[in-house]
Amino acid sequence: MKLFSTRQIAQLDQYTIQNEPIADIDLMERASLQITNWIVHRFSTEQRMMIFAGPGNNGGDALAIARQLAGLDYNCEVYLLDFGKELKGSRAINWQRLEEQGRVKLSHIREVEDFPELQEADVILDGLFGSGLSRPLEGFPAEVVDFLNQTTNTIIAIDIPSGLMGEDNTGNTEHIVRADFTLTFQFPKISFLLAENEQYVGRWKVLPIGLHPDGIEKEESLFHWLEKEEVQEMIPVRSKFEHKGTLGHALLIAGSFGKMGAAVLASKACLRAGVGLLTTHIPRLGYSILQTAVPEAMASVDQHDSVFTEFPKLEPYSAIGVGPGLDQKQNTWKALCALLESAKVPLVIDADALNILSLQKEWLEKLPEGSILTPHPGEFRRLVGEAENSYQYIHKQLDFSKKYRCVVVLKGACTSVSLPDGRLFFNSTGNPGMATAGSGDVLTGVILGLLAQGMSPEEAALTGVFLHGLAGDVAAKKRTEFSLIAGDLVEEMGEAFRKIMD
Repeated sequence: MKLFSTRQIAQLDQYTIQNEPIADIDLMERASLQITNWIVHRFSTEQRMMIFAGPGNNGGDALAIARQLAGLDYNCEVYLLDFGKELKGSRAINWQRLEEQGRVKLSHIREVEDFPELQEADVILDGLFGSGLSRPLEGFPAEVVDFLNQTTNTIIAIDIPSGLMGEDNTGNTEHIVRADFTLTFQFPKISFLLAENEQYVGRWKVLPIGLHPDGIEKEESLFHWLEKEEVQEMIPVRSKFEHKGTLGHALLIAGSFGKMGAAVLASKACLRAGVGLLTTHIPRLGYSILQTAVPEAMASVDQHDSVFTEFPKLEPYSAIGVGPGLDQKQNTWKALCALLESAKVPLVIDADALNILSLQKEWLEKLPEGSILTPHPGEFRRLVGEAENSYQYIHKQLDFSKKYRCVVVLKGACTSVSLPDGRLFFNSTGNPGMATAGSGDVLTGVILGLLAQGMSPEEAALTGVFLHGLAGDVAAKKRTEFSLIAGDLVEEMGEAFRKIMD
């Protein structure tokens, strides 16, 4: 699914109004009804709905919701942020409809003394400011937001928490509503997918409002929300006559003394991703561990007892992965440099291999085109330098992919995958239980297994990230997020495939 800027969403609204066609007031009514239905299924008519509305379209939505809820026997009170200007357009129509209905207490708030007294069970609806905000709140609007944030009541944000911008919030960290739920229209806002904004957005839900599909199709976007339907199209259908020789041969270079678990997890994940053959290159002392733990993998044994110092001839391999549990000894540095210079196929690079590259950034020029880097935020920061927030980091990520003609998988709650063509995908699967040791090693193995089977680097990265997160969701449902371990992700990979292919 495409993700759009707030400017583009406004354009899609206008396209829908002109081409459906539908009046602005009716589109507002349709959007508001979605939120009303959501509230009705979750909150009692015994709870008072305290609705804070601004003078813009977001306030117009809030006024329509108040009328709809009152018509369903909810006790609603509306507090309109009053700048002394007359309401216009759809906002004015909705205010008039409320007056005519006569079932909602209507108040204006112009100063702190106008703030209502709240009861413990009251539910607050935030309709003060929408996604078109372009600068931080200040003055009395900021005081209203601070008042809401001081309460312990449940807060539901309409479309976006007031004070939060849809994309870049650099320098905007105060006077933003801290919502428990955000009910957004048609598309998630890009700012919802960035870690530092979770404290404002809470749990968010996308509600469809029927924006015109032709407008969505025509509107270009660099940002995407990765969902099942897109991944389904990337997974190839297997021929009846496939065999292990036609399904790729992966080389995984992993493990060191004390970190052989990383090699085991990545190897198992690679095999579960469907690769025909896997050779795992390991230090000499890891031989018995690998052969016992992963009998399906072939072992290539390094001359060194405890670290990676060499690699086998690369001709047999359709994809190469390097990094899990590797360590950063000097001999490993030399071997990694030689691997970058020798490889003719894309690499999947993770963990200590990335840490070495961050100390030898000139080696990045040696990356085979289409290589896939899978850093966590700390590793990525060491590669590209500091940034003020996640929004700046994703732009650094895009620049990095373009410069080095590679795919970057920046791991996190909504893992972002940047492609050399300038597109960036946020992943929709996964859960906090996956924040556990070895989870990244599993992801490396999955992506390597898909890449070795002939998927393009872009498809392997996107499919791998989605599968990895989906396996985590399956595991968390069975075991809870608290008890999930990396091995569970490997065990549930088959069920993740089944859910996609079904």
